[in-house]
Amino acid sequence: MRRMASHPDSYSFSERYALAQQMIRYMAASGRITTEVEGVENLPSEGGYIMFPNHQGKYDALGIILSHPSPCSFVMDKMKSRRFLINELVRLLYAKRLKIKDPRDGFKIMNQIARDVSNGSKYILFSEGGYHHNHNHVCDFHPGSFKCAIWSKSPIVPVVLIDSYKVFNSLSFGPVSTKVIFLKPITFQEYHHMKTPELARMVRGRIIECMAQHGVDGSSSR
Repeated sequence: MRRMASHPDSYSFSERYALAQQMIRYMAASGRITTEVEGVENLPSEGGYIMFPNHQGKYDALGIILSHPSPCSFVMDKMKSRRFLINELVRLLYAKRLKIKDPRDGFKIMNQIARDVSNGSKYILFSEGGYHHNHNHVCDFHPGSFKCAIWSKSPIVPVVLIDSYKVFNSLSFGPVSTKVIFLKPITFQEYHHMKTPELARMVRGRIIECMAQHGVDGSSSR
């Protein structure tokens, strides 16, 4: 991963993404982690888009990358992005390092994502911001995180994560099963008239609705 990240011109993004997926598979196999995937057929076949998942823990982005067939990148807290292996993954996939409490930096990153998505890139963006014992509860989504979708006029793909928190937060040493569910995209034509708070509520609502269909109460903190 370091070698590829240090010589980006020598490897295609597809090659780097394949290596990232391979690394996650090794980790999942050694940790007896199973990730069930649904809704891959809902992913747009052409152009860029932004995925907005609920946020549960450190495995969230890894589970989505493992499940997402085509190369994508992600956005994460700059402070946390320097950790071992995470730093290599960020560099490998050209992920964005966001200063969480810096509005100016947030505006800059949103602009960069909008530009990249307009050119066909795909991103994972955790609109809840952080996570703190969320478990399967879906916290409020930050409206400002949807500006990049509006600016790029791109599809929004809500992503449902179920039991993802168990990978690194479970007290059990037994096998862990998680779910990644890609919902139908919300096109720009569907949301162009909405303000960001309304859009944030709609995406969160669709995630909670899907979780309820799978027997999980995403609106509850327990």
